Amino acid sequence: MKPFLTTLLVAGSLLSGQAAPMPTLIIDGQNNHDWKATTPVMGKVLEASGLFTVEVATAPDAKNPALADFKPDFAKYKVIVMNYNGAMWGEATRKAFEEYMAGGGGMVVVHAADNSFTAWPAYNEMIAVGGWYGRNEKSGPYLRWRDGKQVLDDKPGPAGHHGAGHEYVLDTRAPQHPIMAGLPAQWMHASDELYDFMRGPAKNATILATAFADPKFGGSGEQEAQVIVINYGKGRVFHLMLGHGPEAMKCVGFITLLQRGTEWAATGKVTQKVPADFPKADAVSLRQ
Repeated sequence: MKPFLTTLLVAGSLLSGQAAPMPTLIIDGQNNHDWKATTPVMGKVLEASGLFTVEVATAPDAKNPALADFKPDFAKYKVIVMNYNGAMWGEATRKAFEEYMAGGGGMVVVHAADNSFTAWPAYNEMIAVGGWYGRNEKSGPYLRWRDGKQVLDDKPGPAGHHGAGHEYVLDTRAPQHPIMAGLPAQWMHASDELYDFMRGPAKNATILATAFADPKFGGSGEQEAQVIVINYGKGRVFHLMLGHGPEAMKCVGFITLLQRGTEWAATGKVTQKVPADFPKADAVSLRQ
């Protein structure tokens, strides 16, 4: 695996008496989104927290026979960040990842990574819900928020959709969860895709935040889950549907959730404070 950055954060953390940063792996290489642009952004965001050292595993192209030999050493890392939406991994790699997660590993799923691996049952259970690539009612129910609680909707239909990109409000639904603790009840996210009609096994999943998929932008008219946590065996999954591209990732809300969610996936706890420039209910906050 190639190191993401040569960083001085390790020395800084050790000198301040903090624990050494946690080894973190971003997996990319195939995606219908611009992974070459978004992986560096996510790596810098994570390392800026001082909690993570990031490496990147770039899978070969789907037509490259070397994909059959793609098998990161998952056990080396406290958390795996998925920026991958592409061809199926080999059986040995899938089994190794299932064992890593069931044994207590951590995973972060960002945006289109929840489109991947339609035919891999364990991955779909890990992410709770996904979209596109043939998913339908056989994949599981829609996961939504209605009347103050999360609900499973078995209505037939395809999975995965979004309207036109726009700014939208995120509503906190689990304020006591470590990832959400201290965040405002509502905050404005930068212009981004808003995923709706997402469906899957939806087991052991807790919705942390939703957004209204406004029909005027082509949305479902439902409060749709955008931030979810899932327990898979002893492992923890943080599923963040925000982050279509680098511009959306400048949102302080996205940055904060990625940092806090990755820490939770790795450790089950969150030590980071909510930044002073966190978005307001009526105002986007960006970092350049």
